[in-house]
Amino acid sequence: MSEVVKLFKTWSSAFALRVVWALQLKGIKYECVLEDISNKSDLLLQYNPVYKKVPVLLHNGRPISESLIILEYLDEIWKQNPLLPQDPHERAMARFWAKFGDEKVMPSIWTALVSEGKEQEVALAEASDHLQKLEDELRGKKFFAGDNIGYLDIALGWLTNLNRVFEEICSFKLVDGERFPLLSAWLEEFSDAPVIKDCWPPHDKLIHKYIALRQAYQEKSSST
Repeated sequence: MSEVVKLFKTWSSAFALRVVWALQLKGIKYECVLEDISNKSDLLLQYNPVYKKVPVLLHNGRPISESLIILEYLDEIWKQNPLLPQDPHERAMARFWAKFGDEKVMPSIWTALVSEGKEQEVALAEASDHLQKLEDELRGKKFFAGDNIGYLDIALGWLTNLNRVFEEICSFKLVDGERFPLLSAWLEEFSDAPVIKDCWPPHDKLIHKYIALRQAYQEKSSST
C-alpha cells in the first residue's frame, strides 16, 4: 500500500513551511491542502480540534499537528536524510534550542516588528540578547546541525524570512553582519540551499501582510 501524505497549510505560515522543508529534504511525496484561516475548513477543524490551526500532517488518514512534533514524526517514519542528531544529548539540545526559538526569539522579534518607540526599543534589546545566544551556538559550525541542514535549522528557518521582512518594513537590520557574523552567514547559507529557497512564499505578498498586521497592532495599542 502506498503512503498517502497530505499537508494542511496556509500560503504564509512559517510553521507549515518547516514541514514543507522537511518533506522536501526527505523526498516525501505529498499533497498540499491550502487553508484560509479566516474561514477554516471542516476538515481542518476535524483533524486539529484542539488548536484549530495549521500545519496538520495527514499520514494514511491519521492527523498529526504542531510543526515541531510533525518534524519528529517524519524523522521517525522516514529514515532517509535524518533531521535530528543520533547522539541523545545532541538531540535533546536541538529540541531545547528549537523551543527557545519559538518561546523566546520569535515573540521578541515579533514585538519589535509591529511596535514602535519605547516598546520596540525594549523588544529589540531582548531580541538581540536572544540572537547572541544563537550566535554562540553556531560557533565552529556551518549549520546548527553541522555540515548539513537539520532539525534545528528548519525550526529556526523562519528567522531568515522574517529578517528580510523586518529590514524592509523597519528600515534597519535585525541580524547585523558585524554583530552577528555567524548568524548572518547561516541566514545566507540556509536561504540559498535549493530545497529551501524554492519554497519561500511570495516576498511582496508577505510584506503587504506584515504591514497590515503592524498597522492593526498599532491601532489596537493606541486605542487601549
